Amino acid sequence: MGWIIALIVGGIAGWLASIVMGRNATMGIFWNIVVGCVGSLIGNALSGPLLGVRGSVQQFSLTGLLIAFVGAVVLLGILNLIQRKSVR
Repeated sequence: MGWIIALIVGGIAGWLASIVMGRNATMGIFWNIVVGCVGSLIGNALSGPLLGVRGSVQQFSLTGLLIAFVGAVVLLGILNLIQRKSVR
C-alpha cells in the first residue's frame, strides 16, 4: 500500500512543481509521477542534513508532500538549466 501512496503523492508533487516551473504543458502524468518521486528523494537528501526534517511519501503527510514538492522544483530547475545550455 505504501508504494501506491508514494506514486499518488509523487504525482501530485510533480504536477504542482511542473505548474510552478511552467512545464505543465510539456509533461504528462507519467513524468509528473517520476519527477515527484525523484524529487522526494532529492528533497529528503537536502532536508535531512540541513534541517533535520524527514518526510516520507509512503505514509501521506503534509511534510512529505512539501519535501517532495521542493525536491521536484529543484529537479525541474536543474533540468531547465541543462536544456537551456543544450539549445544554445
